[in-house]
Amino acid sequence: MKDTVVIIEDEQDLLELMEFHLNRAEFDAVGFLSVKNVEKFLSEEPCALLIVDRNLKESEGSEFVEHLRKKGINIPVIFVTAKDKDSEVEEGFLRGGDDYMKKPFNMQELILRAKALISRTKHEAKKISFKDILLDLESREAFVSDKKADLTRLEFDLLNLFIQNKNSVLNRDFLLENLWQNDEVFQGRTVNVAVSRLCKKIDPKKTKKYIKPIWGIGYILC
Repeated sequence: MKDTVVIIEDEQDLLELMEFHLNRAEFDAVGFLSVKNVEKFLSEEPCALLIVDRNLKESEGSEFVEHLRKKGINIPVIFVTAKDKDSEVEEGFLRGGDDYMKKPFNMQELILRAKALISRTKHEAKKISFKDILLDLESREAFVSDKKADLTRLEFDLLNLFIQNKNSVLNRDFLLENLWQNDEVFQGRTVNVAVSRLCKKIDPKKTKKYIKPIWGIGYILC
C-alpha cells in the first residue's frame, strides 16, 4: 500500500510537478490549491505526510498547520516556501513543521526528505498514546493508567483507529469500512455494540468518557 502525501500549493504548475514526481517515487500524491477541504480529507483518509507552502493566497500555511496541531492532528509536515528568513524558518518549526525547504528546491531532495521523515515517523509510531491510554502496536497490548486492558483484536483495532483520528468525528460507515470492510452482515448496530464494549473496558467507572457519541453520525475520541 502506497503512503499518501498531501500537497498544499497554490501554484498550479508547481503543484502538478510535485504530484508527478512524488507519484513516480511510489507515493500516492494528493494535491490541493488551498487549505479548503484538506482537514475534511485528513479526517476521512490516512495520510503519511503533508507538504505545505506557507504563502497561500487564502491563508498562511504554517497557521493552518498550527491549527491542525491544536486539534491533535500530528501528521508530519514539510514546509516548502519562499519564506527564508531565519525568524520565518524558526516560526515554521514552532508552529508544527518537522522539516523546512526553501524555494527554489531540488525535487529529488524533497523526495528523499519525504521518505526519511515518513520512515522515522513509522518507527516512532510503534507506540501511540492518548491521555492515559497507551497502545503498543508491536505487542498489541493496551494500557490505561499503566494497567493492562484486556482487549480483543477488534477492540484493539477500534481503539487504535480512534487514537489515529483523535478529535475527529468518525461516522459508522467509516468504521465499518475500516474494521469490517463493509460486510453486508454488519450494520450500524454492530458498531454501537463494539464501541460500547470497548468503553466498558477502558472506562469501567464511566468517569473519563474518552469516546463520545455524536447523535446520528458516529463517535469522537476527545
